[in-house]
Amino acid sequence: QVQLVESGGGLVQAGGSLRLSCAASGRTFSSSAMGWFRQAPGKEREFVAAISWSGTNTYYTDSVKGRFAISRVNAKNTVYLQMNSLKPEDTAVYYCAANRNSATLLGQPTHWGQGTQVTVSS
Repeated sequence: QVQLVESGGGLVQAGGSLRLSCAASGRTFSSSAMGWFRQAPGKEREFVAAISWSGTNTYYTDSVKGRFAISRVNAKNTVYLQMNSLKPEDTAVYYCAANRNSATLLGQPTHWGQGTQVTVSS
């Protein structure tokens, strides 16, 4: 069974940092684009960041550019999201996603994690 398991969420004060991890099990995603989405209470799920299979190409939504960094270690089948200078508006459930049909673009993910809560207090 294919699983994406997120970890690293929690409660942090504004201006603080967190690093989310997403570990894939059941099959390798080393040739797949992967990324992160988030969903705040009462809002739709939104794209946050994505990374190509090699790590060469990364993409970010405008609101996190310069603060968040996505990376991956294919040998560990793991993707990371380093979040710095966190703001209360970053509060959301963060979901890991993978697209088995694409090595470069996350597009419409084929696999999702269960989500991890990130809460930023002011």
